[in-house]
Amino acid sequence: MTPPQNSQPAESENFLDELSQEARFRIDNFADPHQEWRRLSSEFVGTFFLVLVAGGAAMVGKLYPGTVPQAAAVIAPGAMVMAIIMFMGKVSGAHLNPAVSCGFALRGDFPWRRVPGYIVTQLLGATVAAIFLQWLVTISAKNGGSYPGERTSDLAALATEAILTFGLVSVILGTASGAQSIGIIAAIGVGSYIALAGLWAASLSGASMNPARTFGPNFIGGDLSTYWIYAIGPLVGSLAAVGFAMILRGTGGGQDGSLAAQGDIDPDISDPQRS
Repeated sequence: MTPPQNSQPAESENFLDELSQEARFRIDNFADPHQEWRRLSSEFVGTFFLVLVAGGAAMVGKLYPGTVPQAAAVIAPGAMVMAIIMFMGKVSGAHLNPAVSCGFALRGDFPWRRVPGYIVTQLLGATVAAIFLQWLVTISAKNGGSYPGERTSDLAALATEAILTFGLVSVILGTASGAQSIGIIAAIGVGSYIALAGLWAASLSGASMNPARTFGPNFIGGDLSTYWIYAIGPLVGSLAAVGFAMILRGTGGGQDGSLAAQGDIDPDISDPQRS
């Protein structure tokens, strides 16, 4: 009589196969280029750290007078943006700014259907950063917000934000063109521009150039009375920059601009034949 065969090895092999398949599924699912949550996670963290530095420098300077000079407070956000572009630019494009997202979309390098998600995520990242700063520094987040200077009219502050954002988005679109590549060049160009703009214009309007950066601290600080300046000004400047880019380089939607705007995780390219 033949003894019954032991089925345990077969069951073990099936169990290991199932585990292997599950692990492979999880890896493939995480790496799925259509997972927009990866891009949104990147934008949230990037905007959080931008506001952490931009708003935090002013708040710490208010709590401990004389410890954070204005020059350091305006250079810090530029340096932070430089670092963020380097470490996550290929994931989401490192917009960190609704004006930049709209600029890329107007240029044809970024799908409009993704714009609302990016903007909401940027605003949320900025708001969480302001809440954290207010708890950490123990003073109102209003001190880290952006407001017109004491001797600057609302119209002058609006014009300042518009012209500064025109320059910022022009630099971003320029470093995203076929003539240059996203990465170290864009990081240095964009970060340097933010620092230089702040050095001369911070006293006029705060040199925000970013509706999300302003919204977080101003909202948590309870003063949105002049927020319209920091919503309209950057968007007008971004629109002008897109028009200028068209004059310089023609229409967008090519591979290089789309890769820079969306990261290299299977971007949507409207005109694959364009570089």
